[in-house]
Amino acid sequence: MYSFEPNEEQQMLMDAVGKYAENDLRPAAHDAEESRELPKKLISKGWELGFLQASIPEAYGGFGERSVVTGALAVEEMAFGDLAGALAVLTPALFATPVLLGGSEEQKQEYLPQIVGGDWTPYTAALMEMSFDFDPNALKTTAKADGDAYTLNGEKICVPFAKDAEAMIVYANLNGITQGFIVPKGSAGLSVSDEREKLMGLNALPMYRVKLEDVPASRLGGASGHDFELILSAMRVASAAAAVGVARSSFEYAKNYAKEREAFGVKIAQKQAIAFMLAEMATEIEAMRLLTREAAWKLDANKEDSCVAAYLAQTGAADMAMMVTDRGVQIYGGHGYIRENPVELLMRNGRGFAMLVGLAIV
Repeated sequence: MYSFEPNEEQQMLMDAVGKYAENDLRPAAHDAEESRELPKKLISKGWELGFLQASIPEAYGGFGERSVVTGALAVEEMAFGDLAGALAVLTPALFATPVLLGGSEEQKQEYLPQIVGGDWTPYTAALMEMSFDFDPNALKTTAKADGDAYTLNGEKICVPFAKDAEAMIVYANLNGITQGFIVPKGSAGLSVSDEREKLMGLNALPMYRVKLEDVPASRLGGASGHDFELILSAMRVASAAAAVGVARSSFEYAKNYAKEREAFGVKIAQKQAIAFMLAEMATEIEAMRLLTREAAWKLDANKEDSCVAAYLAQTGAADMAMMVTDRGVQIYGGHGYIRENPVELLMRNGRGFAMLVGLAIV
């Protein structure tokens, strides 16, 4: 038997992240979405909470040990405030965590101290490709070995902060398997689109397309490479945790509105259709939260089925987030469709979980 009751250290982190989400991310979400710009002070404040730093060992400049469960708890709380802001704060982890999980000792010593030792600096990763049947294990971007060197060719989409990133991990197909490759800023053959991606939601998060034409790169983990499934599973758990946070936010807005809004002389929360809707929303959120935390625990414990659990958590949470955020808009009625209403943005962001892969990692 196991418990997901947060320990004292985890609870302190959740409280700190929760206050940041409630007091900083949530009030800034609408204006950031409309202006397509997250205030740098907002990102820096989230970075100073030390979420990534606490998951990196002291030997590499951090002050803790990685825990997928702790990471999932923090991501859920942060996404409760605003998804775009949360992903922005967590973007450097897209580079640092794979290096920690699969990098060589030399790569860890080179990159991790400089990432976690100072202010928030954009390091990122490029996984997604433009394909209706996108599969992280069947990438069209290719890596070709030439002795100890590698060259990359292909195109990536939705790469956070690609324009300013000091370095990025590009995932590519190497002889039929997916591997990560480190590409420093300014590498020959690397080009980033001038225009940002235009999506239904997440407009506050700067994402770009990246082209690679015979780009020289170093393989993550050196000549022996790394286990991509562990990295992908950590991404899936992060996505599931973020989906739970977004759904919780929509549910809270809808519940509070239903308890205040009157129709025909009674609060609409007393209407059976609304009450049943809220009950199903709450049930699905709790179910996916438990599934996500179980998957995180299995990854921490190196359970044999941990990767399967991570996949189930991601797919289940993506469906749940779409259902909950859609019903959040329904409960508000016509008001929910207004641009200024927070549930409208939550629905647009919630739709992305079914399609966007690799934007967060724990």
